[in-house]
Amino acid sequence: MTENEKDLPECFAQLNKVFPVGEEGIRTTPSECMKCPLVKPCIQAAMRGPEGLKLKGDRVDRAYEYGLIGKLERWSKKKLIHQQIEAVTSKAKTKEKEK
Repeated sequence: MTENEKDLPECFAQLNKVFPVGEEGIRTTPSECMKCPLVKPCIQAAMRGPEGLKLKGDRVDRAYEYGLIGKLERWSKKKLIHQQIEAVTSKAKTKEKEK
């Protein structure tokens, strides 16, 4: 673990804490997170994680359902997201083994 990683708060990059689904079913950032100086990199890191990538996959599915993208574009985007999820999870497993 690097020096910068030790300084991060426990909630850093945890999608359901920093970008939870609100009462109306829309994801919003809590007001206490907005006060944090790390809010932008925190949410960006959460969206690059497995849960955030799955959320992007859901958005692709909705775009396809509404006719905004075609079958080939949906397949291509979903494949890329799946590859990104595999890369992130294998990287996390490698880091755990190193500890």
